[in-house]
Amino acid sequence: MTIYSQIAGNRFKTYLIFGIFIFLFTGFFYIIGQVYDAAIGYAVIGFLIALFSTLGSYFYSDKLVLATTGAKPAKKEEFFDLYTVVENLSIAAGTPMPKVYVIYDPAPNAFATGRDPKHAVVCVTTGLLERLERAELEGVIAHELSHVKNYDMLVSTITAVLVGTIGLVADWIFRSFLWGGFGNRGNNNRRSSNPAMIVLFILALVITPIVATLIQLAISRKREYLADASGALLTRYPEGLARALEKISSDPHPLRTATTSTAHLFISNPFKKKNVSNWVTSLFSTHPPIDERIKILRSM
Repeated sequence: MTIYSQIAGNRFKTYLIFGIFIFLFTGFFYIIGQVYDAAIGYAVIGFLIALFSTLGSYFYSDKLVLATTGAKPAKKEEFFDLYTVVENLSIAAGTPMPKVYVIYDPAPNAFATGRDPKHAVVCVTTGLLERLERAELEGVIAHELSHVKNYDMLVSTITAVLVGTIGLVADWIFRSFLWGGFGNRGNNNRRSSNPAMIVLFILALVITPIVATLIQLAISRKREYLADASGALLTRYPEGLARALEKISSDPHPLRTATTSTAHLFISNPFKKKNVSNWVTSLFSTHPPIDERIKILRSM
């Protein structure tokens, strides 16, 4: 396996999963419309809701993430090594210099956010700066810059909003069903005359949000593999990132300001859940196993 094949393979898988997600999203609203005798209308309404929600989160997600995590701007005089590493790697990557932030927390971790390379933010914890050598820090920053360059934040934002939209609509429709929203309203009403459609509708309400969440998590895991490979290509030194991941995963401190909505942004799970082989647990993980990531990096 080469760095280039790792990048190409993960990029293709991500696009494939993303396509499946869009198909699932459209099909969910189509089934709702079938029950209400307005399949096309419901699909259009669902698309418009998702579009406006996505645009809002796309433009303001970085500010929300920084506020949620308690990140502060990193001054060059105080964090000179961090600043110069970001500056040098940005030049090497051919991307604008992102804004640099720090979180005052002993847990070693890092994340990137922003809708595109011109509006990017790279943030690390003080614990990361204390524990990593410069080559290891370069590996982490290269990983985060790769997220920016690969437009991972755009993918993550869109999928998160689509999952949230599906969940909200499913909850609203399910509550309508519980409160008698499908009662008899005439002999020609398909909602009461087609039991098979009602069963399909209920299954869609239950299963679709779960599947959508699994797809979101799968996309997040694939983007981590892609950023690892792209970061290694940028530094030409995969061992630096591999050693950094070892130190980050071995640290017992959870990140105090991390939340379930921001956990997928970090280079490693901020809640410090142990890697397990249970495939069900792995399905609901925001990050691929650290051991697997390190193994792939050292095989490059």
